[in-house]
Amino acid sequence: MAKIVLPYVLARSFADGVSEHQVQAIDPRQLVHALDERFPGIGERLNDGFAIAIDGEIFQDWFLECIGPESEVYFIPAIEGG
Repeated sequence: MAKIVLPYVLARSFADGVSEHQVQAIDPRQLVHALDERFPGIGERLNDGFAIAIDGEIFQDWFLECIGPESEVYFIPAIEGG
């Protein structure tokens, strides 16, 4: 199972302050769905305004990336510029 790390604000709001979780998923869409089943409402927040780091590589458009069984996945606030 992949190790998932949520930002503190989401961990506090949805997961009783626990930021690290183990989730079985092969891609970010499946991951968000699994987290939303555990913590209703978190999926909407993760899909809006968060980038994702998978094994140390940051993705802004992360929906089609792959997650391995031993991956570390971090959700981070998306950086917007102009």
